[in-house]
Amino acid sequence: MGRGGGEAWTWPECHAFFKEMEMTVDLQHRKRLSSCRLAFALLAFGILLSACSKGDSYVPPDPFYYFASYSVGKNPTTVTTADFNRDQITDLITTNISSNSISLLFGNGDGTFREQVQVKVCQEPRSLAVHDFNHDNQLDVVLACSGGDQVSILLGRGNGKFDEGPQYPVHRAPVSVSSDDINGDGHPDLAVALRNDKVKIFLGNGRGEFRPGMQYEYGDTPTSLALKDLNLDGKPDLVVTNGGPMLSAVSVWIGNGDGTFRDPKDYKTGRRPLGVSFADFNNDHLSDLLVINGEGDSFTTFLGNGNGTFQQGKDSGADASPNFGVAHDFDGDHIDDVAIVNLQSTDLSILFGRGDGTFHYPPRNYRTKNGPFAVASYRVSADNAEEPGLVTADNGAGSVSIFLHRGRMRPGSAGTTE
Repeated sequence: MGRGGGEAWTWPECHAFFKEMEMTVDLQHRKRLSSCRLAFALLAFGILLSACSKGDSYVPPDPFYYFASYSVGKNPTTVTTADFNRDQITDLITTNISSNSISLLFGNGDGTFREQVQVKVCQEPRSLAVHDFNHDNQLDVVLACSGGDQVSILLGRGNGKFDEGPQYPVHRAPVSVSSDDINGDGHPDLAVALRNDKVKIFLGNGRGEFRPGMQYEYGDTPTSLALKDLNLDGKPDLVVTNGGPMLSAVSVWIGNGDGTFRDPKDYKTGRRPLGVSFADFNNDHLSDLLVINGEGDSFTTFLGNGNGTFQQGKDSGADASPNFGVAHDFDGDHIDDVAIVNLQSTDLSILFGRGDGTFHYPPRNYRTKNGPFAVASYRVSADNAEEPGLVTADNGAGSVSIFLHRGRMRPGSAGTTE
């Protein structure tokens, strides 16, 4: 059985069909429809299960191993990598929403980290971005504080410590923040997604201070945003996910380079998209999108055309309740793969790319601590040629977990099917 013409169903297609059939069967059960229709749905489900399982001998590579976990604050929601003390070694920073704090863990350059330095900040920090806001060559931090309805600036000293900077009210819970030079004056600016229906811009003056810019109405539930030049004009563009029931889309806003954006173009995703990140899945040197869908156990990839538009999305299966993902070449074949954390199944999934925006299935799964909420890749040492590590923010455990790479892999050495 397949799609016609002798072409077999792929595992992601099977996964999507299973989810649709589960919903269909459940809906029929709740509406007490005829047993004949229910039996037909179950029969179709069983037939396709057999077809999908038959002859699929793919075994995914196993590039990572669990290394260690480190305590952070309560209920971390993000983990970000940067070099905060200028020793050319990757450090970690988390936002801890229930302890109103951030945690800094300084790297030792061998995959290990020192004990956290926890800093009290604003109320319910949910998201952060790292940039040099005052041009002193030290990394600063901006926090989206959902409990305090504000964004908060922390000015870095270059030794891993921060001075409290200005705070700006947004009058509605901010859920995501990103930074780039939106108006082309050479100073970092901010884009902030507000819960319910708004995106707000703040324009920087290069001294760590900001003034309100444009405010845009958007959908019904913005869940994340990111800034990047998508049409190669040197001006940052804005990508926003809308997780509300009325839209379930990712929207692309082309930047004008003066602090404003053109009307967005929406692209349909899976249900309740939660996070967006950038990749190059087909090696054409153009930005593609990776969107994680919180319902339906899936993620959606969009191949970029290089002019700020994208091809129709391709859905792939993840594990139970995916929450965030990043893209990188994890198996050495020069094709971007994805790493996704899954809340309900408590694991980290690696899906290996085919080079066209689709992925081999099943994934390689690694058990995490409770509530994996975010994931980032990081450079373990100062050796640029070294394979990256992965770090997860474990919301339910109050920790970050480190997964180290086993070493450079030969393309085709594992996970291939003759």
